Amino acid sequence: MNIIDNDLISIQESRILAENASEAQKLLATLPQEKLDEIVEHVAEEIGKYACELAKMSQDETDYGKWQDKYIKNQFACEYLLTKLRGMRCVGIIDEDLQNKTMDIGVPVGVIIALCPATSPVSTTIYKVLIAIKSGNAIIFSPHPRAKKTICKALDIMILAAEEFGLPAGALAYLHTVTPSGTSQLMNHKATSLIMNTGVPGMLNESYKSGKPVIYGGTGNGPAFIERTADIVQAVRDIIASKTFDNGIVSGAEQSIVVDGCIEADVKLELQSNGAYFMTEEEVEKLGSLFYHSDGSLNSELIGKSAQELAKRAGFYVPRGTVLLISEQKYVSDTNPYSKEKLCPVLAYYIEDNWMHACEKCIELLLSERHGHTLVMHSKDEEVIRQFALKKPVGRVLVNTPAVFGSMGATTNLFPALTLGSGSAGIGMTSDNVSPMNLIYIRKVGYGVRNIEDIINGVHVEKKTPYPVAKELSEYNSEDIQILQNILKKVLQEIK
Repeated sequence: MNIIDNDLISIQESRILAENASEAQKLLATLPQEKLDEIVEHVAEEIGKYACELAKMSQDETDYGKWQDKYIKNQFACEYLLTKLRGMRCVGIIDEDLQNKTMDIGVPVGVIIALCPATSPVSTTIYKVLIAIKSGNAIIFSPHPRAKKTICKALDIMILAAEEFGLPAGALAYLHTVTPSGTSQLMNHKATSLIMNTGVPGMLNESYKSGKPVIYGGTGNGPAFIERTADIVQAVRDIIASKTFDNGIVSGAEQSIVVDGCIEADVKLELQSNGAYFMTEEEVEKLGSLFYHSDGSLNSELIGKSAQELAKRAGFYVPRGTVLLISEQKYVSDTNPYSKEKLCPVLAYYIEDNWMHACEKCIELLLSERHGHTLVMHSKDEEVIRQFALKKPVGRVLVNTPAVFGSMGATTNLFPALTLGSGSAGIGMTSDNVSPMNLIYIRKVGYGVRNIEDIINGVHVEKKTPYPVAKELSEYNSEDIQILQNILKKVLQEIK
């Protein structure tokens, strides 16, 4: 009987992929920005032809979300992102200041290891491929086991298109036999320069153990604060559109509503008018008991399910047309499932007396998951908005916009990204909307514009001035006289 050891196969494949990518990177680093742009354009055009097919395939394989919304995300990655990449310079001379005689040279970081979530497998994979090639980096994917077939098909299409237009073989690749050991080998390989972990928290500790820089876009517990000056109708529509998109699986989506007490009745009525259902205490308990298994692990079978399906599984009835379930809460705690990220159309609902108490509640919610990356404010009061932006432990603050679309740069002017750097408190190396500029380092060039004598004299003058004038001329030594002469020369030059 033959026993196949997938761990050993995966580890060996990882080593080969990393070594091949390292060799390919040497060739990739010689390509000018114009050539990289040509490859990016061709890859985006080719994968765009399969955007709908891959959306349906990812829903079928993962049983997460809605393919129609996944199709929108796929189009966003291969069309809207592409327009933002055009004209961006990432390698070679990327900035030059002729007046100050300085230059910035963009240099690729090298070989990137990429992990993508099963919740948005295709769009995230397309996005990472495009920004990696744009910045001249080799990239190796470890496909998520739950979305492996879909991710691999997307990568096969892009590899063929990229190599057809001159991408060195091995610069874009993926692990065929996926195991934790193989993925760990990829991250720890000496050729690896950077790890991009999007939505795979189970591999986060292993990422950090590698000692390599880590860009982490992970769990968010983003609250949406509706302040008393907000446009309530628009705020509610934004929140519902965002939280129901792809059945709530986007990590940038709202997880809680924090509402100013004086407008709470109006907000609640508007939510109910738009398909939100406020659960009873008994229903809250029934649904809450399903979120986590007895060992504390997340019940992945609730991810991306509709509000109707969630209610059915919890054993209670909701009216036809219900698109969102809401649980009224008072406190944030580690044992309360509604205090945490919910990758489905379920929101916690908190009422606070004023914006200061709301501010504290939002901080509690963000800190409860530690990685919080997005906060939304609905308000017309600029001072309150600024106070929130200054105080929140969060990667991005969005104002008067749906969280999902605002965070990814669709309804805001943030960079269009499907990896949202989280951890303003130190989880991951950036809280940016990750762009090609996060995948390079910048070599600084400075031309000499002053000679050393100027610097030396300047240092002496700084040390000796203001100079005491109470001395007799005979008390000055030769060094003092030289300094005074230099000062007089500079004064005379300025007068002239």
